[in-house]
Amino acid sequence: MHLNESILCATVPSASGSGPGTLSLHDIQTGTSLASWKQTSAGTHCTAAVQSRDGQGGFMLAAQQDKSIMNVYNFQKDQLALKIVLPEKLTAVAVDPRGKYCAGATMQGRIFLWEIASGIMFNAWDAHYRQINVLRFTQDAAALLAGSEDSGVSVWSIPRLLDETLQNELPTSYCNFTDHTLSVTDIVCGVGAFPSCRILTASTDHTVKVWDPASKTLLTTFYFPQPITCIAWDATERLFFAASEDGSIHQVNLFRQREDKYSRAAMEAVGGAGVSDVIRIDSVDPKDARKRLISVGEAVTTMTMSLSGSMLLAGTASGLIHTYDIASHQLLRTLTSHKGMAITHISTMLRPPDLIGHISLTLSSGATADGRESIPVRPVAPFQRIRDVKAREAHEVSLMLPHNSTSTGAFFSYSREELIKDHAFFVQPSAAGPEATGVSLQSRVSELESELTRLREQLGKAKGINDVMWETVVQRMIAEGREKGNEKESSEATLETSAEQAEGGRRRKRNRT
Repeated sequence: MHLNESILCATVPSASGSGPGTLSLHDIQTGTSLASWKQTSAGTHCTAAVQSRDGQGGFMLAAQQDKSIMNVYNFQKDQLALKIVLPEKLTAVAVDPRGKYCAGATMQGRIFLWEIASGIMFNAWDAHYRQINVLRFTQDAAALLAGSEDSGVSVWSIPRLLDETLQNELPTSYCNFTDHTLSVTDIVCGVGAFPSCRILTASTDHTVKVWDPASKTLLTTFYFPQPITCIAWDATERLFFAASEDGSIHQVNLFRQREDKYSRAAMEAVGGAGVSDVIRIDSVDPKDARKRLISVGEAVTTMTMSLSGSMLLAGTASGLIHTYDIASHQLLRTLTSHKGMAITHISTMLRPPDLIGHISLTLSSGATADGRESIPVRPVAPFQRIRDVKAREAHEVSLMLPHNSTSTGAFFSYSREELIKDHAFFVQPSAAGPEATGVSLQSRVSELESELTRLREQLGKAKGINDVMWETVVQRMIAEGREKGNEKESSEATLETSAEQAEGGRRRKRNRT
């Protein structure tokens, strides 16, 4: 099976266009259209996808921008799989990396949190005063971040939002980042477990800020000449791209080269000094800044990077998708199949194994073209519109176990006998066959028996030496004790004799008197 990378994009009608938008999947190398799902018009940050993995098919969620409806699609069919009626129109949607929870935000600053498999609304709360533009889960799905038009970024702990004992209390945020002065337009979460990861936030106040959730502090501020609409961060956190409505994309390196005291080239991190650390991109080095500038020529609405980190993909307001080489900034190709529409979402993923209209990737060699149906789709239940205590207490989750086909041996026929044979070959490569193996085992047993006999002899010798040493020490101690007793008796006798002599002398003196 070849792991081919693909591009998932969402479009909506532009100001001059008409008709509904689409969800489309393209090959990243050739730009060929792989699949298309119609009858959807999801706004910016209103599309989320879960990849097919762990033996289950993925799905896509698209919150419609003109109505309180969420469309659900899967990769096995090119038709609408489910239409969910929402409590309000959503302005932002996010799904955690494991595909278990979905978060939606509204124009009034309210956030809903659902469990996808059961549809249970676990929480709903007012997070901001104005419209929420973007929602993001951290890589470990431990926290939810929300960026609003009130210039604030709030961080919410998912375990606290799901805690049954706190369901009747007003949720409190883990922390709030309030250093932006205008609307927050995009958020990107770095790698690592929360709160050890880093967070990038972009705003129309011309800045991109780097935050540290562990210390709840601002690390660095990057100031750009234009308002920033979207950002893309490298997986290794070496650099990020910031795009604006005038079509300029700035590459910002998070490291720089310097000379140490021995005049040797060394690399150091950029920023990290806190609130006072402001780096102006246009004034650092104008000549170097132009080298790191990509001019698209039209408004950039969304960006992402390839899984390999070698290509940058930028979606525009006119429906074009440009692919750039990051190292050289060279334009590799441009997708024009959506011209006349506006690109609202773009992401990269591996080509789904259950993708409609493509070869079946089931393990069976004799599978039919409809073998993709054997891959179950992750369950998606209709979302609740209000919080239901009884449903939350029952907490019934529909789970479809993956189908285990008995014909998997045709693809992976590796019997136990072959495994033992290969193991013997690598463990004992000098053995030529079963006879050689038996001889080697017998010789090994003989070696172990002789070694055991030798060890027993050495143990007997050591025990004998120990006994002799013990007897010698005991006898020596007894002899010393006897000598000390004789010396004590002789000293006592001497004292008695001297006492008798002194008494006799006193008697003679009295007789003379």
